Amino acid sequence: MASHVTPAPKRGNPVRLILPLAVFAAALAAWEGYVRLNGVPPYILPAPSLIATTIVTDWPLLRASLFTTLQTTLLGLVLAVLGGVFLAVLLSLSRIVEYSLYPFAIVLQVTPVIAIAPLLLIYMPQDAAVLTCAWLVAFFPVLSNTMLGLQSVDRNLMELFGLYGAPAANRPLARFRSRLKALWYLRRPAALSAFLTGLRIAGGLSLIGAVVAEMAAGSAGAGSGLAYRIIESQYRLNIPRLFAALVLLALTGIVLYLLLAGISHLLLRRWHESALSRDA
Repeated sequence: MASHVTPAPKRGNPVRLILPLAVFAAALAAWEGYVRLNGVPPYILPAPSLIATTIVTDWPLLRASLFTTLQTTLLGLVLAVLGGVFLAVLLSLSRIVEYSLYPFAIVLQVTPVIAIAPLLLIYMPQDAAVLTCAWLVAFFPVLSNTMLGLQSVDRNLMELFGLYGAPAANRPLARFRSRLKALWYLRRPAALSAFLTGLRIAGGLSLIGAVVAEMAAGSAGAGSGLAYRIIESQYRLNIPRLFAALVLLALTGIVLYLLLAGISHLLLRRWHESALSRDA
């Protein structure tokens, strides 16, 4: 009698992690060697070792700026998720509301935030203007992807769901309850993957919006985020600190993306095809 052997679960390929790290380490080594061999001054191009040293020595100042930028980014992302999901649900329930409001969301998306930031700084307090910029650029990806997911439900399933609900034609309240049930039990699971995709995009865009707004505010001599530290370092020719702030911004974006990607994988790994295909 043949015994049944359960195959061991496949794990992530370590090459996917080792290769980019090796390329990154080689690039840093080449950068370090070029600066040292050619005697490049720090105010032109600092070596990676000097940038790391600057992060350590200037950490008290950079930490406060990093916290300010991170706070704006996360708060803008949270507001974008709340507003984007709420409006997407509202638009999916009513075609009239969709035709009335969705074009204005598109206008907000296609207008460059760098053009809006100075105007917001005129009419709003600085903190509120920076937060609004972070919210503006993160709002539309959440809205559009959530709407796409809510409207991508199989039409046959929707008809079957409506058949079992069978609301009376002359009972508007019953039809509305049927739409809410379809939204919760049918459209909500179908929209989860698209929403999480929009969330990953919105995370990076929220950081970009915060940085752009901080730069606009910093050009007037106000602000304390990492973007302001970059401008301040540029004016003072403190290029190592400028690079240190850039490194912290890049690391913030990477950590934020990995965190959102991890949340997406945890929510989808047991049932959604996009996550199952990676684990197969």
